[in-house]
Amino acid sequence: MTVVRSSSIPHPSPGSMVGIDGVLNVNKPEGWTSHDVVAHLRKVLGIRKIGHAGTLDPAATGVLPILIGKGTKIAQYLIDWDKEYHAVLRLGETTDTQDATGSVVSRSSIEHVTESQIRSVGAEFQGVIAQRPPMYSAVKINGRPLYRMARRGQQVERALRTVTIYQLEILQVRGRDVDLRVVCSKGTYVRTLCEDIGERLRVGGHLHRLIRTRVGPCELSNAVDVEALTRQHLLDNTQGAWWSLDAALAEFPELVVTERGEEKIKYGAAVPLSCLRSEFQPTVAQLEHGQLVRLKNARARLLALGKMHIDSHRDEACRVSMVNVFATG
Repeated sequence: MTVVRSSSIPHPSPGSMVGIDGVLNVNKPEGWTSHDVVAHLRKVLGIRKIGHAGTLDPAATGVLPILIGKGTKIAQYLIDWDKEYHAVLRLGETTDTQDATGSVVSRSSIEHVTESQIRSVGAEFQGVIAQRPPMYSAVKINGRPLYRMARRGQQVERALRTVTIYQLEILQVRGRDVDLRVVCSKGTYVRTLCEDIGERLRVGGHLHRLIRTRVGPCELSNAVDVEALTRQHLLDNTQGAWWSLDAALAEFPELVVTERGEEKIKYGAAVPLSCLRSEFQPTVAQLEHGQLVRLKNARARLLALGKMHIDSHRDEACRVSMVNVFATG
């Protein structure tokens, strides 16, 4: 898995966003679903092509990457961005949803639990772990979302899933509340993590509060408030919240094509290595078969995302096929 961290991507330049394609870093308010944010911005900003990458539960706040225009084409490449959270684990209470929105199903005394025990157990959850998706989640089984079955009081078997907890830091222990900093891979349920820690401590627990502070290079300190966008009705004052397609895809190597190569790309045709600018042809030797690359013209305009096809026996068969074409005219 490729983990993209904020330090690996150049900072975007501020500027007008009207009619531009890319990723907008939005601070999702409490009580809004991720779909609510998208629907609201589509209406207020008059943007037809808009989506999001990385769903946040309604009760959670923080970073929600909003995909605008051709940015909606690159969602699958942003999925592997790691995520960072500030979570509050409440010990001694379990709920039917694993978070504070649910009903309390059990209570236990935590008087015998020490801070040392909490830190020791927390350390056990760093690294590759197995999680069982919660019933109150959008995971589908036989085409039906789990949360719909949960609302009917149904319980179904859910297969364990492997996720990675890159960092789990105990920031502070305040009685029954434990402040956590969690850096994790895609697919991680922080509320499940909280419940599992509580279970390991034999007192139970649930996620009391959750703030997503980062998704890949998008940090909460640079996120723009939905209310601010509502007042402006324009995306022209977002400062560090805007990421161009090129910046968002900067984890992929860059190749520059000739004018002939640019014409091929506009029609979706594969680009032979002879259509790469000569100074970039040595770079190809460092690339692997199937590797994704950014294709740009001499003016540094991002044209497409391509896939390398390497044939070690026939140089003339080596080429870059098109995966996503951004420049069609």
